[in-house]
Parts: sequence; C-alpha cells; structure tokens
Amino acid sequence: MSKLAELGARLYQGDASIDFIGRRKLWYLISALIVLVVLAGLGLRGLNFGIEFRGGSEFRGTGFTGASNSVEEVTEAVIDAEISGAESPTVVAEGSPPDTIRVETETLSADEQTVIKQTIIDAGATEVSSTSIGPTWGSAIANKALTGLAVFLVLVVLFIWAYFREWRMSVAAIVALAHDLIITIGVYALTGFEVTPATVTGLLTILGFSLYDTVVVFDKVRENTRGIANSTRRTYAESANLAVNQTLVRSINTSIAALIPVGAILYVGIVQLGSGPLKDLALALFVGMAAGAYSSIFIATPLLTQLKMREPAMQVQAKRVAARRSSSARDSARLAEGEVVRVESSAQADLYPVVDGAADPDRDPAALVPAAGSTAVGSGSTAAGSGSTATRPGSTAVGSGSTAVGSGSTMPTAAVRPARTGSARPMSAAAAKRAQPQRQVRSKRGKSK
Repeated sequence: MSKLAELGARLYQGDASIDFIGRRKLWYLISALIVLVVLAGLGLRGLNFGIEFRGGSEFRGTGFTGASNSVEEVTEAVIDAEISGAESPTVVAEGSPPDTIRVETETLSADEQTVIKQTIIDAGATEVSSTSIGPTWGSAIANKALTGLAVFLVLVVLFIWAYFREWRMSVAAIVALAHDLIITIGVYALTGFEVTPATVTGLLTILGFSLYDTVVVFDKVRENTRGIANSTRRTYAESANLAVNQTLVRSINTSIAALIPVGAILYVGIVQLGSGPLKDLALALFVGMAAGAYSSIFIATPLLTQLKMREPAMQVQAKRVAARRSSSARDSARLAEGEVVRVESSAQADLYPVVDGAADPDRDPAALVPAAGSTAVGSGSTAAGSGSTATRPGSTAVGSGSTAVGSGSTMPTAAVRPARTGSARPMSAAAAKRAQPQRQVRSKRGKSK
C-alpha cells in the first residue's frame, strides 16, 4: 500500500504521468472490440429473459435429497408428460445444500399444472407449489424498466450540464454510460444468465456508480482547466490528462473496495445458492462497476478532451503553448552554445521575451540572461559576461582584467554587466579626459624608476 500511495503522490504532483489522452485511439479500439463481442453475443444467443418478463408457469419442488443430481430426472419426467407448453422446460436446482428444484414452462391451464405437479412429486419432491405469471405483467415490467432508464439518462444530462455548464461533458458522460450498459447486457447474453427484475435494479445501480466516478474526474478536469485560454503552460489536453492521473489511484481504490463485496455476493449466488435474484443482481453490479471504472478513465475524459480541442480558442491556445516551448528550447540551446540571441531593444521585450514577434509574459526574463562566455546582441551593441566583449559604436568594453577604449584612450575596468537594453553604457568625453592625464603620470613615474 505504501508503494501505491507513493505512486499516487507522484501522479498527483505531476512527477509521473500516464498518457491517457494521447493514447485515446488505443482505448477506443479496445472498447470497440469489447462492444462488438457483446453485440455478437446479443445477436447470436440473445437474452435469457426470466419468467417475470416472458410470462409462464413456475413450479418449485422441495424435499429432494441431492437436488443437483435430480435435475436431469425431473426434466425428462416433465417432457414425458407430453403437455403443450412444457416441451422445453427450464429446470434448475436451488438452495444450499440444494434441496429445491425450480421448473419453468409456458403458461399452463389449471389441469395442466396439476399434472406437472404430480410429475415432480413422482420424481422425488415432497411438496410442490406453482405460480402463473401472465405475459401482460411481464411486458408492463419491461416497459417500466425502459421508462426508468430513459428518465435516468435525461436527468444525468441535465445534472451534468447544470453542474459543469459544459454540454461536452454531458455528451461524454452519456457515451460512457451507454458503453457500460451495452457491456453489462452483453455479458448476460454471453453467459446465459436470466434477465430478471433484479437485473434491472443492478443496471440502474451501476449506472449511478459509473456516473459518480465520471463526475469526480470531470470536477478535477474543471479545476485544472480554469482560465486555460489565457495560459501558455499546458494545453487543455495536458491539463485533462493530469486530472485523470491525479484521480487514478482514488478510482482504483474505490473500485476495488466496491468489487470485493459484490464479488463475494456473486460467488454465494452462483456456487452456494445456484440460482435466484441474488445472482442476477450481483452479476450486473460486478460487471457494471468494473466497466464504469474503466469508462470514466479511458472513455469519458479522452472523449471530452477530443470534443473540447475542436474549439478554435483551444486550438489557438495550443499553438501558443507550442510556440512558447519551441522558443524557450531554442533560446536555451543557443545560450548554452554561446550563440547570439536577438531580443528587442524595447523595455517590454527586455522584461517579456519575444515569441513570434510578440511579447510573451509567461516566459521567464531570467532565462535570457547571458551565461559566462556567451554574447547577446541588442540594437547595434553587444553585452558580455566575464571574459567576453561588449561593443557600442565608438567604444569597447572588456571583462575583468582587460581595457575599455573610448575617444582614443584606455583605462582598466571591471567586468561589464549586461545593460537593460542589451548594450554597455559608453564612457563620456569628460571621463575620458580625466583618465588620460592619470595614465600619463603613471607612465612617467614608471620611466623615472
């Protein structure tokens, strides 16, 4: 856990980063392949709707000793009854240990139900109960489920738009939710699990979980991109990628904490109980939560960034960021090699270095201060550090241990500091005259000695 916490701190501070946004085409491809597989399952196998949706008659026989071993025997007995609507019964064992057998058939009359009950008793049951569900009731349940899903999606769009004031976030969230919903339903088709009212409850629950995780990431994206149009530090895509990295560990911890108990419920429903609403609910929750954690990171945020970067303002901002970085890298390379770097002679250019002919306030003026042994040229003049030369028309300034010449005379001078406009200050004529006699006196003294 300490390593995970350390990784989370590095991701949050930006010391380490995973390029989720830049590799969005890879994530899209992976999601597309998964969706194609589940859609193929839906088309080829279809959904196994429970009796609550399709209607029919249900029989429960209790008192079996080793109900799992009696499933085949009960199935053959029901088929041998030769009753229309019971030619293809669904027979499963339930309980822990299994002592109950559930038989589902099409809707039967009262007399036909009596025959099936006696058949199950003859196969080893001590007591049999029956329930009939009409197709109208199942259709009403399906319509209510679809209505609830539609209302939920509309509320999601309105909530995200009202909270973030960004329609692109609503679109990205809906696409992520649809992605999770398709994958979860497709898993039911591939595994053959029954779709029951418990399944619908699980689907609505996982949509809420997926939305919650997506909103957390989007909130961090909004925080990182506030005022991004006037910045030249990062592009919108880079700021969004930082947001995903900053929330990555949190998303992983939340998902694991949620999946562990749901996985335990799924295990109990499949292995211990064998059937029932607990298994149907747990499968929807497990698959949906895993898909929701994936989509909030790999689908929702990359899609939001792709939509946002189509805005002209974001494209212009991205070009400014690229120009600033290119100019900074070029200036640093030239200064390191001792090459000449041109700057404007105005005070604004001195304070704010130039990018493509315009002053860039985000550039650090100190980045253009000449290093030792390098030269910077201003408006017709040169300023130098120690050991180099600064030139202005009619005068020369030399670093420590050298001479400065002006108006035909020389004098020792200290190392010349770069002037504000990039040139050395010239020596006045009066100062040159005062310096000349001093040099002559010193030379005479030297001769007399």
